[in-house]
Amino acid sequence: MVSLRKSVALALCISLGYIPWQASADTFVDNAKEIVEKATAPNAPWTGPTTGPSLQKDKYIVYIASDMKNGGVLGVKDGLEEAAKAAGWKLDVFDGAGSVKDQLAALNQAIAKKPHAIIVGGWNPNVAKFPLKKARKQDIVLVGWHAVTDPGPVPEFDMFYNVTSDSQDVAKIAAMYAVAESEGKAKAIFFTDSLYQIALDKANAMKAVIEQCEKCEVVEFIDTPLSDTSNRMPAMTFSLLQKYGDDFEYALGINDLYFDFMAASLKTAGKGGVDAPYNISAGDGSVSAFQRIREGNSQAATVPEPLRLHGWQILDEVNRALAGEAPSGYVTPVHLVTKENIAFDGGDRNVYDPENGYQDAYKKIWGVN
Repeated sequence: MVSLRKSVALALCISLGYIPWQASADTFVDNAKEIVEKATAPNAPWTGPTTGPSLQKDKYIVYIASDMKNGGVLGVKDGLEEAAKAAGWKLDVFDGAGSVKDQLAALNQAIAKKPHAIIVGGWNPNVAKFPLKKARKQDIVLVGWHAVTDPGPVPEFDMFYNVTSDSQDVAKIAAMYAVAESEGKAKAIFFTDSLYQIALDKANAMKAVIEQCEKCEVVEFIDTPLSDTSNRMPAMTFSLLQKYGDDFEYALGINDLYFDFMAASLKTAGKGGVDAPYNISAGDGSVSAFQRIREGNSQAATVPEPLRLHGWQILDEVNRALAGEAPSGYVTPVHLVTKENIAFDGGDRNVYDPENGYQDAYKKIWGVN
């Protein structure tokens, strides 16, 4: 009978496109290296939709941002503005200002304007069930970005499509990078925030990969709030160095924020830089993370999302809904940024913006120049 550990490892590799026909430690590491090589390849070709409905004319859409101070939300807004301009659609942007009260107020304001579509930009639709039902009764299309954990339609809220990367694949590639770089001997500490289910799920997915690696080691699993990283991480970094010494080798965070406040402490302790601990983020791709990776300043890798591309995809999904067609089903593939490939795909601008012609691909589908 195949063990649970091997079954999970098999499922992981299959989900990322590789099948480990042998269960040896060497095979697991080789698979990790192949997966990392694929995820770090620059200028990957366009794998999104190539057909769809022509552009529905003269539409009005509203993007309700969870918090315009959030870099991810802002990046999607920028892409959506570009797409709306290309489409000739009117776009309004409302700021939810990081609070449920303001997000609900923005939603009610948007509904009153009777747009053709409302985009739930990075906030939980569960807090707005009744207003969202009201919107759907008025035939307002609902599309989300990071509205729920998984990409795809969200029947619970009658949401046509939720645009997001696959958070499990994002987490797995981050951990696979540690396996590959350590030759299957990574000693890893994990950082998460259980206040957010997606954060906990990502951390557990990273931990599961390390547990499947025969000679790797889970050193500690740390649950600490993202909202207090600036206060907690400097002292925690010193504490972990004192507690584990050289066993503080790989740090895997659910986003880059943990590492924003770790680099200075590592430098003071004479650690980090281009040496261990090697910090790897399963998400975000913040400007500061790109800078640290480029400079070799206590961050080895990040798995960013193509935020501007997601903005264009949002408009395409809205267009499909307004045309009475099915969603595209597109989920952007994971991309791992390291010092070796950071010069490509927007990295010179401290963003991940795939150089795969996605703007032209969408404009061709819509029939616009």
